[in-house]
Amino acid sequence: MAYQQFYTGFLEANEGKQQYTCHSHYFWPDCTKDAMIEYWDDSARYVDAKWGYFFETLVPELQRKISRIIDTSLPEQIVFASNTHELLYRIMSCLDLSDAITVVSTDSEFHSFQRQITRLAEHDNINIVSVPTQPFDSFNERFKAAISAHQPNLVFFSHVFFNSGYVVEDLDGIVESVENEDTLIVIDGYHGFMAKTTSLRNIEQRAFYLSGSYKYAQAGEGACFAHIPNGCTLRPRYTGWFAEFGTLDKPRSGEVQYSTDGMRFAGATMDFTALYRLRAVLRLFDKNNLSVEAIDKHVMAIQRHFLSKLDNCDHQQLTRKALVVSDETRRGHFLTFELGSAEETAQLANALKAHNILTDYRGSRLRFGFGLYHTPEYIDLSALAKHSSKI
Repeated sequence: MAYQQFYTGFLEANEGKQQYTCHSHYFWPDCTKDAMIEYWDDSARYVDAKWGYFFETLVPELQRKISRIIDTSLPEQIVFASNTHELLYRIMSCLDLSDAITVVSTDSEFHSFQRQITRLAEHDNINIVSVPTQPFDSFNERFKAAISAHQPNLVFFSHVFFNSGYVVEDLDGIVESVENEDTLIVIDGYHGFMAKTTSLRNIEQRAFYLSGSYKYAQAGEGACFAHIPNGCTLRPRYTGWFAEFGTLDKPRSGEVQYSTDGMRFAGATMDFTALYRLRAVLRLFDKNNLSVEAIDKHVMAIQRHFLSKLDNCDHQQLTRKALVVSDETRRGHFLTFELGSAEETAQLANALKAHNILTDYRGSRLRFGFGLYHTPEYIDLSALAKHSSKI
């Protein structure tokens, strides 16, 4: 199938550019434009009654679709928010931060979590254990050992690490290694959702899972979600009126009430435009039988084609030897190259940009992301060729 037909708007707007940043900002399919207009029309039609309409129609449909993608049994355990950080902090608000708290995580978590946890660690009662992700071959065992040794209150780790693309395959084993039933377990699934096949079926009663649509779900910012463990009765201190939606007309009792499903972790008023976009994208995929497996197969084939072309360039810096994750079976939807320094990486990224090859970088690591709109013909690395003086 010619997948580029779904992205004519973004492709035309970026004609002449090679965009390798879909691990950060994926092109939106054309159907998302109609979805935004549909949101406006429904808002005009229902006005203040739109909230009830959203929770009766839009939300249940998305819950079912997402639950199927991450393989959980109770769609009603999916809750939405504008960003994953809001959901993360709502989960963390279930901890008594005035007490001694130990957190076991890694040295490769996204900036929002790293910033937040570093800020909390300014308090003497918060202890952060950061497990290096490399060497990758021993990560699972080292991470489990840290959990066992420190008996943490919170375990937080990514399914796919944002700064390398390394895929943690043993989600079940890590979650099942946590012996303390009161320990909160949170999986950051942002670089795995809609990119790599995901099944939470064996751990859905134990782990929180966070993700959203800004990257591989292709619907842009503002549509994030969490899977809440089945049967969870926690009462987040950071809470909003959506967490009690459907009971607002009932008499108030002395205690703050919560929904009995995943909505107990909901917040408050938000713009649902992004959820309309997400629904449109997931409907598009369903209509065209585009499963996560099919998307992954396409992207990994494009990665191989890119690397083959790169081999022919014989570039001094960008080579297979510089790949952080060389085993494609353990790699997400972007290639990460480790260069000599942050300065060298920035210089190369800017040189590539000058030739309309758009990438991004983190420190000394340069990243190339790939998506459905990439084809073999799309890739032109002639600016990197051995006898070229361009880069």
